[in-house]
Amino acid sequence: MCGLVGYAGLEGGPPAATRATSLKLMTETLACRGPDASGRWEQDGAGLGHTRLATLDPAGGHQPLLIERDGHCVLAVVFVGEIYNHREIRAQLAALGHRFRDRSDSEVVLRAVDAWGPRAPARLEGMFAYAAWEPEARRLTLARDRLGIKPLCYTRLPDGVVFGSEPKAVLAHPAVPTRVDRDGLRELLLDSHPMIKTPGRSVYAGLREVAPGTVTTITPAGERTERYWSLSPAEHRDSLPDTVATIRALLGQAVRAQFRADVPVCALLSGGLDSSAIAAIARAGGENISTLSVDLGGPERGRDRMRRDADRPYVELMVRHLRTRHRSIAPDPADLADPSHRTLICRLRDGLGLGDFDTSLLLLFRAVRERFPVTVSGEGADELFGGYRWSAGDRVTQGHFPWENVLADADVTRLLDPALAASLELPAYRAHLYESAVAELEHPPGIPAHERAPRLCGYLNLTRFLPCLLDRTDRLSMGLGLEVRVPFLDHRLVEYVFNIPWAMKTFDGREKSLLRAAVADLLPARVLARYKSPYPMTRDPGYRAALTAQVAALLDRPGPALDLLDPPAVRRLLLDPPHGRDRFPREGLEFVLDLDQWLRIYRPALSL
Repeated sequence: MCGLVGYAGLEGGPPAATRATSLKLMTETLACRGPDASGRWEQDGAGLGHTRLATLDPAGGHQPLLIERDGHCVLAVVFVGEIYNHREIRAQLAALGHRFRDRSDSEVVLRAVDAWGPRAPARLEGMFAYAAWEPEARRLTLARDRLGIKPLCYTRLPDGVVFGSEPKAVLAHPAVPTRVDRDGLRELLLDSHPMIKTPGRSVYAGLREVAPGTVTTITPAGERTERYWSLSPAEHRDSLPDTVATIRALLGQAVRAQFRADVPVCALLSGGLDSSAIAAIARAGGENISTLSVDLGGPERGRDRMRRDADRPYVELMVRHLRTRHRSIAPDPADLADPSHRTLICRLRDGLGLGDFDTSLLLLFRAVRERFPVTVSGEGADELFGGYRWSAGDRVTQGHFPWENVLADADVTRLLDPALAASLELPAYRAHLYESAVAELEHPPGIPAHERAPRLCGYLNLTRFLPCLLDRTDRLSMGLGLEVRVPFLDHRLVEYVFNIPWAMKTFDGREKSLLRAAVADLLPARVLARYKSPYPMTRDPGYRAALTAQVAALLDRPGPALDLLDPPAVRRLLLDPPHGRDRFPREGLEFVLDLDQWLRIYRPALSL
């Protein structure tokens, strides 16, 4: 895993304002993503930079990668991610006459781009993003994996392009302003509350993301984006037993492939169905695995309104069952509310965080990285198999994403300056995003009416909700030089499960019925019977007290956030009873602090 940056002058020279130090500065912003090595290449108005976390062939795989013919560079590539079928691709390319200098998947990407051009991504299995520059044609190609696990963004300048794994790398170029317009502020708010991410869009004006499953080609003649993968309709004809067997086989293949590395690998374990299934499959394959978890306690009794219960008993059961080498961390309220953690998260995310939801994950990743450069996560299973309360589609209403009602308490717009909130017109903006997403989905011919809503819900989960979680995981992990792999997002598994009818996905009347059946022989009965429990949150009153004190201090001093907020509304927030039914949840306190931190660090020019 790594970070990539670059610039390309389309008119023969570098983009305006590019200095000799520009590429160096851009590359250094991503040093955390690649602590093992870095490299830069510049020639004829173009430059590529790379930082490396070595997980495969540590002695090889150095980037940027070049192909030279007759003493001239004809192709330069920087790549991040993991290609799980690199051995098979290597064999295909060798049969075509390509010769390899090392055994890394990086060189496989280079040779694949040389052989197949923009058709290369369709042959790659894994999580990846790359940039390829062809000097003679002055052609830049930017490609991203099917589900958008690895990030890649870019901005156009009058005479060139600047690109990078993260916005901070692009914003480090002297010709790229840090500016946020009205749409950018809308995206900033929706990405954090209620977690809606628009493919291709960014918080920063002029900065675009390469959309998942697409290839963008930029030349002096113009820009073209082509989609090489999408969630396409297909009739599901397998019986229930065959479906369960196929899911077990596909998931098993993905887990085995993603536990392979030349460095130590561990698994995250919450005691839920998803992470337990991955650990159990790996253990059944002969892996002596290590597991890590975060313990934030649980409700005083039973479950809370989000159906959370304590992870610890289930984690301990799985550790005994699989005989893993386990470590658990238990952050206290002071850790979770520490302003230095909020600052770091803001820098890593280039935007707003999600309170202790982010901080606890950051601390877990920090503990993982003490011994392991790579970990494996159960992310994506809820979106794929229907694990959320809204997955059945009964909450799908015209113009509203299905999770909006469930997360309605986190509506932070009530804390904004009323005139600003009105000008943003967020309800209309969300409705437009919803209609655009709905228009993308194609149903199989003859699909029953009662199957349309859950199928739409699954599509929205995978393309608008999951990207928020993937960005969070990527930024917080790579900010510590840790690679997180996600077997449930193997594209073959996603293609197969997405087209299974909802009636079969819930054949036993429960969420994630098919996944439960696929691993029934591997897990203890109590874990199999456990209901979906969302990611934990602390219930220690000390956390809320610390947030309240920090927000009160913010209100007593001048700060950039106060220009966007409604101070009386924020002051009322401080007086809300901590356990009242109608209280504004602590997400409001976290939002105020995050907004202030982001504005102080990035100092964006606001064009609202």
